[in-house]
Amino acid sequence: GGGGGGGGGGGGGGGGGGGGGGGGGGRRRSEPGEDAAGVYPDLRGDAVGGGDPRHLREPAGELGAAAVAGGGGGGGGGVRLLSLRGCQLSERDFGHVCRGVAESRSLAQLNLNLGIVSNINRVKQLAEALKTNRSVQSLFLHGSPLTDAGLALLNPALSIHPSLVALDLGDCMLGDEGINLICGLLPPDGAKSGLKELTLSANPGITSKGWGRLAIAVAHSSQLRVLNLDYNPLGDQVAGMLAVAVASSRTLEVLDLEGTGLTNQSAQTLLDMVENYPTALRTLILAENNISPELQQQISDLLSEGEEEEETEAHEVTAREKNPWICQNTSMEYVRLQA
Repeated sequence: GGGGGGGGGGGGGGGGGGGGGGGGGGRRRSEPGEDAAGVYPDLRGDAVGGGDPRHLREPAGELGAAAVAGGGGGGGGGVRLLSLRGCQLSERDFGHVCRGVAESRSLAQLNLNLGIVSNINRVKQLAEALKTNRSVQSLFLHGSPLTDAGLALLNPALSIHPSLVALDLGDCMLGDEGINLICGLLPPDGAKSGLKELTLSANPGITSKGWGRLAIAVAHSSQLRVLNLDYNPLGDQVAGMLAVAVASSRTLEVLDLEGTGLTNQSAQTLLDMVENYPTALRTLILAENNISPELQQQISDLLSEGEEEEETEAHEVTAREKNPWICQNTSMEYVRLQA
């Protein structure tokens, strides 16, 4: 399982090294919304902008709304990152936050991980805010009791959003109906732009039928670069479908299959794929599976070779250009409120 929303891949490039190794000791990586904490100090209510930090003492919801809509302290534009991960918000405060999101023209990353969106009413409010917002690029809902019904309410706003490229729905109690909706966010070549990063960690209610449908969407997606499926009971059959999808994809660079019930059988299939078919894949995380170290090392070595060859090409691009939806500007404004 993967309770409490603790799983998930890295919020913009996947954790783990460039191959089959991944993490060790059974420890799970933090959900993607925690990435910014590695860049910024743990402020627990402070706002960081272009100037000096100022302590913010207002209630969390009013603080979040004011910071997002009004610019929250410091020069040069509004807040770009807002994290309310794990905060206890009243319905009134959550409403304030949603109004701030709706009005913001600068907010790029919104972290509502770990139970913030805790009921259908909040899902509806968030959906309405996202219908008006045009700036959010990354939305983290990891560990929310969303269910397929909640995602159905949110989906219209997600599908028409002009900027959204990273979505974390890990540990959101999704099933096959939810997968059907998510596939619509991965349009095929020639269609509208879609997600570049998708996290579906720890959603054990999704069956092999749902994963099969996702594999087809991944194979034909014109945008997807990072796919985190860790801590789902996939098994070798689903891994085989994913191998076909990876072989077909021209964009997928990171695939996280940590703790997904794989054996040497699926690892051999993945090895054959990496060895015999040119793909964009550069990172494959296979930790916490029943796969021999030898097979994992072979896969890792082949992926590393491919990456080295790519780096010698004249049209090499930087990691920042590869992942433009990950903001790396430490001068931007950031608000992190955490329980």
